[in-house]
Amino acid sequence: MNAAVPSREKGFAEFIVLIAMMMSLVALSIDTMLPALPAIINDLNVTKPNSGQLVLSTLFLGMSAGQIVYGPISDTIGRKPAISIGFGIFIAGTLLCLNATTFSAMLGGRFLQGLGAAAPRIITLALVRDKYEGAEMARIMSFVMTIFILVPILAPFTGQVIMSIAGWRGIFAGFLFMATGILCWFLWRQPETLISEKRHPFSLGRIQQSLREIISNPQSMVYTLTSGLIFGAFLGYLNTAQQIFQDQYATGEMFPVYFGMLALPFGMATLLNSKLVRHVSLQRIVALAMTGIALLSTIFLLPLLFSHGQPPFWAILAYLAPIFFAIGILFGNLNALAMEPLGHIAGTGAATVGSLSTLIGMITGTTIGQFYNGTLFPLVYGFLACTLLSLLITQIRK
Repeated sequence: MNAAVPSREKGFAEFIVLIAMMMSLVALSIDTMLPALPAIINDLNVTKPNSGQLVLSTLFLGMSAGQIVYGPISDTIGRKPAISIGFGIFIAGTLLCLNATTFSAMLGGRFLQGLGAAAPRIITLALVRDKYEGAEMARIMSFVMTIFILVPILAPFTGQVIMSIAGWRGIFAGFLFMATGILCWFLWRQPETLISEKRHPFSLGRIQQSLREIISNPQSMVYTLTSGLIFGAFLGYLNTAQQIFQDQYATGEMFPVYFGMLALPFGMATLLNSKLVRHVSLQRIVALAMTGIALLSTIFLLPLLFSHGQPPFWAILAYLAPIFFAIGILFGNLNALAMEPLGHIAGTGAATVGSLSTLIGMITGTTIGQFYNGTLFPLVYGFLACTLLSLLITQIRK
């Protein structure tokens, strides 16, 4: 009897780590790349410094395209085949990036990486739901998120270490090794969770119905737009982080350390939020977090103006840490509010909400990033504009 317990716990722990690794593929594909952007644009003869940001944004464009179809595909052919297809596309994109000799080839490979990574990012949630529900599913996802939070803290440092040993192409070789390893692990150890009796034919009509429901439902539409705007502001930071830390403030090899430090408030907020939602309504939490970002950004404009967009480095850290705490609170809650009226089409609805919000975020974040001019003005104005517009949209709904 006692011998069975460690065996079951071992299988449970393996499942948690496997799901976390699959969900982390997107974050790893973004954060590990940050230290490599200057070398990539230099080697591929890119003349405009801000163009390097497209290495990040293009991945999200691929993700947006992939999310909307992977859910329905997995409902038709099963979770394992759909996830395997996604990994195959990701690996093909990685090979294209690894061997890229032009910037266009690099962006094409990054689009494919995003298109492929959308599968494990989206379908793993359905896979967990197939096996668990209610409190048990929440427990599983809490363990997964605890591991997931470590990724943005460690990934830039990992990228910098690989860069120092094997150059930027070594990072893509690492992606190739990681994706192949996770795929083999998944195929070998994870059984199919969607039985044949619960599958149904693929239908574009279901996707169209989901789109119509989101567009026609005020709550879903408002919080999908808001989620996209907040994500766009955050992507504006991701797009410019390397330029701000290394070019503007010359942090050099300390960049991954500062980036990881600023990821900690985000992770803390994610863990705290699960307790906060038991006592405060989601709408109030969202309103308070967005108001906090808007107020902090407004206040920070004063030292920004006096320093001509070049405030002391400690001031940037003091500004961004609470901003990221608020964003950590917002991400899950905005998605939950968008999905609340869509319970009857939960799978397709989640994929559609994710696709639309990612597309809005990609457009918004790319726009903010392309305005980078060697000062913090575009970033702070981006946070301020996105949160004010989000607050306005949510108030109009009321």
